[in-house]
Amino acid sequence: MGLALIAVALLIGLGALGTAIGFALLGGKLLEGSARQPELAPMLQGKMFLIAGLLDAVPMIGVGIAMYVLFVVVPGLA
Repeated sequence: MGLALIAVALLIGLGALGTAIGFALLGGKLLEGSARQPELAPMLQGKMFLIAGLLDAVPMIGVGIAMYVLFVVVPGLA
């Protein structure tokens, strides 16, 4: 039971950490690209929002799996 709770904490925590690092890199590259070629800024921003949506979907799947483990698997172990 304790290992399942640690797994849930790691799944949510590392998913959030990975997403935060991904958003930081994505935002930095957007600013870098916009500074180099300002005329491409609207196109880059549109692509950035598309990738940000996809990047945000990965930890949401992880949260769903973690909630499944927490509320379905762990009560079954008790």
